[in-house]
Amino acid sequence: MTGERLRFDGWIAGVGTSSGTRLVVGHWPRSPFGAFSDVMVEHPDGERVLLAPSRRIADFVAATYRFDRIEVVPVAVTASGATWRVEAGPLHLRLRAGRRSALGLLLSAVPAPLVRSPLWAALCDVPARLLMPGVRTLGRAGPGRREWYGARDLRPVLAADAVLDGVSLGRLAPLDPPVAFGFGSAPRTPSLVRVTTTVEIGPAGR
Repeated sequence: MTGERLRFDGWIAGVGTSSGTRLVVGHWPRSPFGAFSDVMVEHPDGERVLLAPSRRIADFVAATYRFDRIEVVPVAVTASGATWRVEAGPLHLRLRAGRRSALGLLLSAVPAPLVRSPLWAALCDVPARLLMPGVRTLGRAGPGRREWYGARDLRPVLAADAVLDGVSLGRLAPLDPPVAFGFGSAPRTPSLVRVTTTVEIGPAGR
């Protein structure tokens, strides 16, 4: 018996910095909450912070992932060509993406109905872990919840500048160690991933 399925369609950008702080930006033009963006921050000491644009979204994300602190702040993402700008309360991030990778070309050819399927996510889980250690495409997401990702594009992030609380986070670096918000990490190599994410909420999680 399946539960309620909530689908989010958009992009996930994951970047590391030389300071050790890692950032994961979710930009969701289509979701059950309307268009929104949020940012997950993991500090070098392991503290996990969610920057969310509303209490409703913060509560939903916090019930799906794990955080030590939550801040409700204005979050805005603007894209101009390959350049993305993220303003999220104390965080100011600018990143530049490269051309679609070979894997991105393959992913972009996958039909949309297949991308949304949990069976497809299960099939992709092992290859994803082998090709991109830390990445998972299917798993448990909070009490009574299951989640799966269907990637539809992949582009490298070539440059990033991030300032948090007025302090530069340093140069672009791998996401190392992997982030620990949920059952899987973003790719170790800084990336911009086009993705359809489905969260299934069972009866106990409603």
